[in-house]
Parts: sequence; C-alpha cells; structure tokens
Amino acid sequence: MRLSLRFFIIFSVIFASASVLRTAAAAQAYVIADAQTGYILDEQEPRKKLQVGSLTKIATASVVLDWAERKSGDLNQVVTIPQAAFVGSSENNIGFQPGDSITLRDLLYAALVQSDNIAAYTLAHHVGSQLGSLLPSDISSKLTPVDAFIAQMNALAKQLKMERTRFVNPHGIDYKVRPLPFSTAEDMARLTRYAMNKPSFRFYVSQKERQISFDRAGHRLNYMLRNTNELLGRMGIDGVKTGTSARSGQCLILYANRESEVVRQGQMETVYPRHLMVVLLGSSNRFNEGAALLQRGWQLYDQWAAAGRLADPKKLL
Repeated sequence: MRLSLRFFIIFSVIFASASVLRTAAAAQAYVIADAQTGYILDEQEPRKKLQVGSLTKIATASVVLDWAERKSGDLNQVVTIPQAAFVGSSENNIGFQPGDSITLRDLLYAALVQSDNIAAYTLAHHVGSQLGSLLPSDISSKLTPVDAFIAQMNALAKQLKMERTRFVNPHGIDYKVRPLPFSTAEDMARLTRYAMNKPSFRFYVSQKERQISFDRAGHRLNYMLRNTNELLGRMGIDGVKTGTSARSGQCLILYANRESEVVRQGQMETVYPRHLMVVLLGSSNRFNEGAALLQRGWQLYDQWAAAGRLADPKKLL
C-alpha cells in the first residue's frame, strides 16, 4: 500500500472516531446503559435537571398501563376527548375535536407513536378520574382528574428513585408552565427500563405506522399515525420515544438489540441478552447524535462483556 493512501485511511479513521465523540458530546446530557442490568457504560451530565418534552409521555403511558393491569382497566373502553385537552397545545396534527370518541388503546398509540399531546391529556383525564375515586374523599375532592393522574406520575417517579424529576402535566409541554417540569438523563433511563419491561409498551413504541379510528357525530374517521422516531427499525433499534420543545431542545431515547451472546464453559452454557439503551437530552441533532452514541455504546458494551461484565454498583440505574 502506498504511503499516501495508508496515511489517508488512517486519517479517515481518526477523523471519523473524533467526529463520533464530538457529535455525542454536543448534547447537554446523555446516558448509555446496558438495558438488561442497568449498568451505565458512558454518561455526560447524567443528573443535570433539564426539560424533557414529550419523553414525559413514557410516564403517562406507564401510569395508564399500570392502572389497566392492577385495576382491570379496559383499554378498549371508548372515552370522549374533553375541551380542556386542547388548552396550551399548539399542535393538532391528527385533527381531533372536543367531543370525539376514541378508545384508550388508540389514544396510547397516538401519544406514543406520533407523540400527540391531546391524546396524552385525554388519557390522563379519563384514568385520573378512575384513580381519584380510589383516594379518600377529602383528598379527591380537591384534585381534578388530571391532577390525580399527575400525582400518580410523580408517585411512580418516587418509586423508581427518580429523585431529580418533577412532572407537572401528562404531555411535557413547558411553554408558559409554572412550576416547570424537569428530569435528568439518568432518571429517564430508569423510567424507560421500567416501561420497556411491559410487553404492551414495547409493542406500542415499536410501531412505525399505526392506523387509529375515532368517531365524530356518528361518523367513523381514520388516521394513519407515523412514528416520530426516524431511527426506528435501523441499527437494531426497536423503540422508544422522541421529545421536543423550545426549552428541552431535541430529546431522544433509543433501545437497540443484538442477537444474544452464548458463552460456554465446559458443560455450562450462559445466554446473555444484548440490549442497549441511549438517553439523549438537549440535542440540536438528535438522530445523528443518537446513532453516534449507539455506535459508541456497542463498542463499550463489547469491551465490558470481554472483561467479564463486572458492574460497579455505583454505576447501576
């Protein structure tokens, strides 16, 4: 190989590696973790309080699914979209109107696949009314259904040791909102691991497209949702969620899978599932940065696995 060509190849590899690192570091905060064990492979400002936009809907969906599992809530139940769902939301891509009727299941798809704010609020309004009835009357009388739901979101955060998180609404809108919501890359990683342990949640966030239906004045309307996660289906990525606001910047959480690794020692055979999670907050180019972080994450994962998968307890989610 000619010297000039060899120099060009070496320079290209160094430049590409530097580019990956520089791109990854552009975000305000990130966490790369083994999703199976919760071991953090790499991080930047993991405990910095930031706005997270529509990543909030992961908590909203988790509360709804917990309610459905524990209180036998029917996700095929048809509910009405309230007028209050439109307050403060500047986007209505699906074209919902107050009084439209839709199932809770299709609201979950709308909230998680296309990140619809009206759907998230309607879920909170309905499930919150069910949760409120379980509270003592002196407490429930002081809470709106959505307030009762948000209380459950924060109770879940406390349960998951998300100590630097505050939810104030079900969709993550932070414009002219007081007090401001906030979370951290580390806390959102904890929440996402919890949510992704639910098969139903994993299915929702893995859908590139999904048709939903709703009724308006006796007429059935259909709408094809399209996932806001542009990386879905690439690089082994099968979830989970985007988030965007003027305060939060571009946020992204990714789950990616590789074929399980089988390690044989004599007659013993151990299977190691390989699942990687990336949480990216405050980005200006989330899909490029997310892909770069995922690439770096697998390099770190392979090094960690080759060294015996030792997990420092201080670096576990």
